[in-house]
Amino acid sequence: MIPEMIGTKEAAEMMQLSEQRIRTLLKQGKIAGQQVGKQWVVDKNGLEDYLRNPENHVNPPDRKRRSTHKPEIVALSFFSGAMGLDIGLEKAGIEVLLACEFDKACRKTIVANKPEIALLGDIWDYSGEEIREAAGLTSTDKIDVIVGGPPCQAFSTAGARRGFKDDRGNALIRYLELIEELQPEYAVIENVRGLLSAALSHRPHSKRDKDDPLKLEEMPGGALLLVLERLREMGYGVSFNLYNSANFGSPQVRERVVILCHKGGEELPYLVPTHSDDPKFKMPKWRTFRDAVAGLEEVEHKHLDFPEKRLRYYRMLGPGQYWKNLPLELQKEALGNSFYAGGGKTGFLRRLDWDKPSPTLVTHPAMPATDLAHPEADRPLSIQEYKRIQEFPDNWILCGSLLDQYKQVGNAVPVSLGKAIGELILNHMKGNQIKEFPEFKYSRYVGTDSKSWEAKHRALHSPHVEANLELFGT
Repeated sequence: MIPEMIGTKEAAEMMQLSEQRIRTLLKQGKIAGQQVGKQWVVDKNGLEDYLRNPENHVNPPDRKRRSTHKPEIVALSFFSGAMGLDIGLEKAGIEVLLACEFDKACRKTIVANKPEIALLGDIWDYSGEEIREAAGLTSTDKIDVIVGGPPCQAFSTAGARRGFKDDRGNALIRYLELIEELQPEYAVIENVRGLLSAALSHRPHSKRDKDDPLKLEEMPGGALLLVLERLREMGYGVSFNLYNSANFGSPQVRERVVILCHKGGEELPYLVPTHSDDPKFKMPKWRTFRDAVAGLEEVEHKHLDFPEKRLRYYRMLGPGQYWKNLPLELQKEALGNSFYAGGGKTGFLRRLDWDKPSPTLVTHPAMPATDLAHPEADRPLSIQEYKRIQEFPDNWILCGSLLDQYKQVGNAVPVSLGKAIGELILNHMKGNQIKEFPEFKYSRYVGTDSKSWEAKHRALHSPHVEANLELFGT
């Protein structure tokens, strides 16, 4: 095949480098090209190979989809991260045509693994029409599925809980606007458990007073009710639940809210579990850390290190143990002032259990209050173990620094949960009977399914939700 050659100016724009830097890379043989007279030309395919190399720290530019083939199922991904949800969809039979992601390391990961798909950056920079064009779609092409997990820190129970007053909270509003613009048959919103209790306006606990009760807009649940109201105004049937990924084959206890939207008003059933820790459902047992890391014994593990002071205590702990398994005096010594703080403090000095699912992966496995230590080795979990727990393929390339890689995998949707989402959508699309489990406990909490949750919150909040729809410009 005759290579496609481009000039140094176009190459510089693609790589966001100077033309002089492009010429230097050509002379060093790091990118393919040749000199024609006094000018250099660049092999475009070779340039893209360079961009895919995780060692080359270049922020890939936004680009259109390379392939002109339109698959049977048209799917687009937003807030794509390292593509855990998208890998799950692909396992179910849905391959995304476009990824939208702002983070530089994630963008490099997407390009390294999916060189054909469209890549966009800031969700605020593109209209629905421009997104269609980037994905290779016309204004009349039907979009079957869009998926996205808008940044969740604004709703996290561990964060400031600013919700819709936070710029990251506003990303959820923008995502809802895109659902309206793109009009997909199905839309998926994934988020943290904190979304279930997030208020429209959060008053910190330190500023609450029994003589000054919470205002209606400060009551729990207002943010999600507003989201549901907006989706239904657009004509979508909506169902949601809080799902523990272990119930879908993930070797990890990780709970996430998944909102399923169907155009036309029909509510979708809940996701179909495949595993359970309750024998009455006669499903395979939850997968364990031992299951996840089988075969990694001879792999060279890349990992962070614990400080020597912390290792002293880890050497006294066995699989599945944590700080409470130390003698009382050592507990006080190891935790310092944290020993007297409230809460269970289960993340301190925590070794994983071989024969249980992993706890929820965090973005840094060696922070004092959220340690994730190997059951026996005196180290945090490696990035290879992280990938296995989140079910990324071993050959999935992660770009950026080691901390970037932990963050990408720690923030991802478990692949099995993504697969369950894809399978339910496909079965509903085909009119197949979807099995339901009315008594199944999808998470550790009660009242987190859409029917129970709305019954509890609707009467209190409905008038206020309607009064706040101006947040969406309606």
